[in-house]
Amino acid sequence: MDPPAPGLDLCLESDHGCEHICESTPGSFHCRCLPGYSLNDDGKTCAAIDLCAEEKHGCEQICVSSPGSFTCDCNKGFKLNEDKKTCTMIEYCSFGNHSCDHECASVLNGYHCRCHRGYRLLDDGRSCQATDVVDSLDVSAHGTRVGLVQYSSRVRTEFPLNMYHSADEIKAAVMKVDYMEKGTMTGLALKHMLETSFSEAEGARPAGRNIPRIGLVFTDGRSQDDITEFAKKAKEAGITMHAVGVGKAVEDELREIASEPVEKHFYYTTDFTAISTIAENLKLNVCPEESQGEIEVKDPCACESLVEFQQATMSNLEQLTNKLSGMTARLEQLENQLLSRK
Repeated sequence: MDPPAPGLDLCLESDHGCEHICESTPGSFHCRCLPGYSLNDDGKTCAAIDLCAEEKHGCEQICVSSPGSFTCDCNKGFKLNEDKKTCTMIEYCSFGNHSCDHECASVLNGYHCRCHRGYRLLDDGRSCQATDVVDSLDVSAHGTRVGLVQYSSRVRTEFPLNMYHSADEIKAAVMKVDYMEKGTMTGLALKHMLETSFSEAEGARPAGRNIPRIGLVFTDGRSQDDITEFAKKAKEAGITMHAVGVGKAVEDELREIASEPVEKHFYYTTDFTAISTIAENLKLNVCPEESQGEIEVKDPCACESLVEFQQATMSNLEQLTNKLSGMTARLEQLENQLLSRK
């Protein structure tokens, strides 16, 4: 077979299997690819250059490939910045407060309404209602004493039992509490409650006076340490324990913290919107009818506790019943007077 004549353009005869471009050379040829493509090892076919796969793009979230090029995009709920690479979450609340009673908080792909401290969000997801749990306490130096402990990965006494002597003082103090970082060391918190919070140094009255002691634990997650030892010791020390779990709280842990009967002393809700209902149940259950020791507590709700509620409902019903009896007697008297005049 004769070799091709020098200067003959072989690519004029055919593409010789080149996928994109056949390029002649003196007495020969080679294949070449269009911009954005690279020649495969077979020397003929072409593959798109994927800059996204090679991570040569700088996109913060999404890289969209095209042959030899790319564009950046953002996930849902974000918008592309002017640099065409970085993304910023869409602030839905910047378009208005969406009828939120107090605050609008932007979240990924939307927003939710949020209430100021001391208020709770109602079921409509927009309205806020003041929480009046503390108002039901018989707070005084000789009545209920209230202390507050906050915990995360550490434990901090916000105020001891002997610091405040009125419900208004307690509410004002709670409003000033700075919430801790993440962490759920419930076992450490129980130890602190038992050894420190219920000590006479922090305002607990002497155990010999037999005044009921009630501990209320709020948690929204699984404990990161062991709770068994101090949950048991707290109950052995005569503290009536109530456990309230929200969200990711673990039911088995709540039951282990709660006093017997467990069903009367533990509560769970998926979110904070049901806390008011739980509070109403606590008002009816948290104070014993009488102490179990030698000294009877005349006012069963003159209890000292971390959080404690007065059984005011029964007292109000009793007052209403007495008023109704008095009105009935007065009506009977008036009726008899009218009959005697006829």
